[in-house]
Amino acid sequence: MTTAHSNPHNNPHSDPRSDSRSDSRRGAVLVGLMSGTSLDGISAAAVRFHHDAGGRIVATLLSFVQRAYSADARRRLEAAMRDGSAREYCRLHVDVGDWLADAALTAMNEAALTRHDVAAIASHGHTMWHEPGHSTWQIGDAARVAEHTGCAVIADFRARDVAAGGQGAPLVPMADARLFAHPTEWRALQNLGGIGNVSIVPPLTLVPPGDVQTVRAFDTGPGVVIIDGVTRAVRPELPYDRGGALATAGTPIAAVVEAMLQAPFFAATPPKSTGREWFTREYIDGFLRQCQSAGARDEDVVATATEFTARSIADQYARFVHEPIKEAVLSGGGAKNPALVKAIRRALATTSLSKGVSTRVMLFDDLFFDGEAKEAVAFALMGYLHLTGRSGNVPGATGACGPRTLGHYTPAI
Repeated sequence: MTTAHSNPHNNPHSDPRSDSRSDSRRGAVLVGLMSGTSLDGISAAAVRFHHDAGGRIVATLLSFVQRAYSADARRRLEAAMRDGSAREYCRLHVDVGDWLADAALTAMNEAALTRHDVAAIASHGHTMWHEPGHSTWQIGDAARVAEHTGCAVIADFRARDVAAGGQGAPLVPMADARLFAHPTEWRALQNLGGIGNVSIVPPLTLVPPGDVQTVRAFDTGPGVVIIDGVTRAVRPELPYDRGGALATAGTPIAAVVEAMLQAPFFAATPPKSTGREWFTREYIDGFLRQCQSAGARDEDVVATATEFTARSIADQYARFVHEPIKEAVLSGGGAKNPALVKAIRRALATTSLSKGVSTRVMLFDDLFFDGEAKEAVAFALMGYLHLTGRSGNVPGATGACGPRTLGHYTPAI
């Protein structure tokens, strides 16, 4: 990745937290940044927020860009998560900050925004370690982002929720509740990033604006992390299973799927979260060996990973979703994989029938905007809530002892 360096400090502007740009009546533009556990790259979304006549927050996506990680960047991140040194952590923290700044500037340019138009950049950074109940760590130096863009930066969103006794994840449910609820029906918003997570959101008719007390959410397990991992193992030239082609050409190994569903995570009661500290390279290697020992071809390995991912989601809905869900809305990189979407539709159809509810599986893209932008938009919202002094966590999703304003603020100057 390359970094575009600007000269942002000729005319410093005031603190956006006391600036009219953060006035909800006039609207505010923020840039959300996200680097996910799938290690595919950085997403950046420029978003305008305002309130409608009913007091609900409305988000308008102005631009969305993705900056793919180079093979070397992906290797460095993956290696550091396994056995990095203090030196490499320090260098990666700064380098990821530069890459984040580059993505933010690109999104701003795409939307014809200057630094004066942007209230703040809200950066999730990249998760290096996530240990529910103890700690969580995202890298990507906010000072570098502020220096290169000339914008204020809000970052480190998860730490405060963890300090308040929460898991620090999932945080996207705040956006699911405030921005993507159905007018009259219960909706499950299922993200398929590296990790899968679901938000169970009541219809707008049941809750007043800003009320997130009835929202539940939790990580469902793998999103695309295992599919991507085994694909890179059997086809090193591929970053992921493009178009689900390998999975479509293969046959899942049912015994492996059933064995993997016995992992303790799936039986654990929400709130719960997970990440690459669970679905490690060793885990993926073990998955690959189990498939190969059953005589699987390369295509069968990827098909098994795809089926396992879909079944794990259906398993979590069967165990822990008791609301009358009429729609399951898929977003994230995994929603672009037709083989995974088909497997989820099949698995959830069985689950819905057993519950006596007919659940439609929808694509986020068909209802809102590009689903791969959703998490970046969600963190832009986190930044907006920070600027306007409101909580960004959903205690019912993370397990925190109460609502908290999330993020650390780095001024533009």
